[in-house]
Amino acid sequence: MSPVTIYDVAEKAEVSIATVSRVLNAPHRVNEITRRRVLATIDDLGFVPKAEATARARRVTNRVGVLAPFFTYPSFVQRLRGISDALAGASCELVIYNVDSAHRLRGYLESLPILRRLDGLILISVLVDDKIVERLLAHNLQTVVIETSHPALGGVEIDNRYGGEMAAQYLIGKGRRRMAFIGGDVEIPNYTLRTSVLRLAGFRAGLQAAGATLPDEYVAQGEHGVEPARVLAHALLGLEKPPDAIFAANDTLALGVLKAARERGLRIPGDLAVIGFDDLDTADHIGLTTICQSLDESGRVAVELLLARLADPDRAVHHVRLPLSVIERDTA
Repeated sequence: MSPVTIYDVAEKAEVSIATVSRVLNAPHRVNEITRRRVLATIDDLGFVPKAEATARARRVTNRVGVLAPFFTYPSFVQRLRGISDALAGASCELVIYNVDSAHRLRGYLESLPILRRLDGLILISVLVDDKIVERLLAHNLQTVVIETSHPALGGVEIDNRYGGEMAAQYLIGKGRRRMAFIGGDVEIPNYTLRTSVLRLAGFRAGLQAAGATLPDEYVAQGEHGVEPARVLAHALLGLEKPPDAIFAANDTLALGVLKAARERGLRIPGDLAVIGFDDLDTADHIGLTTICQSLDESGRVAVELLLARLADPDRAVHHVRLPLSVIERDTA
């Protein structure tokens, strides 16, 4: 039988050749109904683009893709640094795919397994359903996840809820009694992990276990960023009975809290204790007490898991949970 061509796919799917090409190379530019019809036709015919067929015959491209939302966030940059360092040691090229919509995410996850331009894929903080995972596995695109989890994919897990409990236990141990929380998940899309929600749940649980409470007026949720956090912190610190401690869901938000405290002339940590989450490079520079989740290490471990699967696809799927720790510095 003659190899299936792009013309065969276009004819059966009743679309143009250009549309088939866009589905493969720029899936976010094709509406979902058409994209799914073309992908179903590709699967049915077993079509493999010519260049990718050659790469598949070689069995290696020396490229690993990383698919992540908000890849300019400091926490994502540090994870990428760990990934990049590990891949450099393995002589692999890093390809980054930025996700800014659910449509773009699904497009990438549906087309990348077909194209075979990658040896493996790392997904950071994105949620995947069983259908997508089945597609990745069916096309033998080895995939590892970071922060989220799926039973069929190896990954690096972060216990965000427990991190919130640790923050509560630490502040209680420091004698704080009126604690508040600032999160930054208001505009987080539903295809990503809402870490602030998980960290808040753990913070509440930790306080309750110690016999303390977290009144609703001491919880503030806003957008991610220093300025939104500064505004929220001013509102909390302007209450009749202001908090004597604030747990910020990440270090970037904690920077906003510290800025608001400085503008009010508060002593840190005398008048107000501040604790963050992540342990960014900047946290050490400014003396921020924070929950460390080993961002660089999570990237390195993800690469190790992926390379192990590439070397032995029959290897058992492994899930690694990195330990969290409180890094005590000057702010709490």
